[in-house]
Amino acid sequence: MARALYIHWPFCAKKCPYCDFNSHVRSSVDHGEWQAALIADMRAEAAASGGERLGSIFFGGGTPSLMPPALVASLLAEAERLWGFAEGIEITLEANPSSVEAANFAGLAGAGINRVSLGLQSLEDETLRWLGRLHGADEALAALGVAQAHFARVTFDLIYALPGQTPREWEEQLARALALGTSHLSLYQLTIEPGTRFATDVRRGVFEPLDDDEAAELFDLTQAMTSAAGLPAYETSNHARPGEESRHNLTYWRYADYAGIGPGAHGRRGGFATVRHRKPENYLGAVAGRGHGIAEQRALAPGEQAAEALLMGLRLTEGVDLAALAARFGMARGDLVDERALARLAGLKLVWTEGARIGVAPGGRGLLDALLGELVADTLVTA
Repeated sequence: MARALYIHWPFCAKKCPYCDFNSHVRSSVDHGEWQAALIADMRAEAAASGGERLGSIFFGGGTPSLMPPALVASLLAEAERLWGFAEGIEITLEANPSSVEAANFAGLAGAGINRVSLGLQSLEDETLRWLGRLHGADEALAALGVAQAHFARVTFDLIYALPGQTPREWEEQLARALALGTSHLSLYQLTIEPGTRFATDVRRGVFEPLDDDEAAELFDLTQAMTSAAGLPAYETSNHARPGEESRHNLTYWRYADYAGIGPGAHGRRGGFATVRHRKPENYLGAVAGRGHGIAEQRALAPGEQAAEALLMGLRLTEGVDLAALAARFGMARGDLVDERALARLAGLKLVWTEGARIGVAPGGRGLLDALLGELVADTLVTA
């Protein structure tokens, strides 16, 4: 698999109350300064990572649809010069579905973006207000139409398992979403992340998260409806028509190398983990002083790499090939998984086995975190 490149644009117009991503609100942004910094960081990463061509690029954030198309075009031109592009490269940009940003879509398509990921989050105005979103439902649907006119591939996000949400309410909204004609959907249960405003609200008793059993019922409903519509889950929260999966995210889940530039970006390169400075000002200072934005770079032991590969790969419907992982990291199969736990969970039809390949069965997907805790060998956890 070709290398992937992640570019983080850290700026947002507003911080959403559920968001724990590395995003920042600033009154103004010097685009020329950021272009120079991101290109310098990209050059440093390319020098360290070798010349393997790029199979995918992903602009994440923050809100990268706030980037001027000329800035996006300059970054893509430099990435192509440094690494080269594989045939049919996937170039994704995350976007908010506002009318202001939709007006940017034609320019972004002209800059080279061929796939867009829209943060609709809900098709209901009341929910969007509660989620702190700046767009309304009609505005979001209009932006989706503009995106579908300009980009070859379009996906959008929805958040469900909201406080008090019933199966009927979610079924009606998901049916509307499936009828909008995109080839990919990302459907996330609301998670109360530490350090967010929602975490403070829950602690103060402002609202209670949906009960786990009720959330599990909505998860099962999601799997059934998307499968029936021809967009089955290929990862825990991601659904696509066959062949329309996110190639960039598959790089992460299949544990291939990827470069990460921009504030807070993570990367994996030849057994090393890299992390860039999170705060935009600290990132700019690091690039100016050292020529790159890396805050930490460390070698990962084979056991740590194997654990990461398992934790990521078992999120995929396709599962993982234990023989291939064992050979890759110089281990025995028994060093990777607890065989007794695997046999027991297979007997309960929570996981499946097929030769050297194992995966989480449909009945176990809602219990993924608990299953991973049992499946991954203790030797990896303590490595």
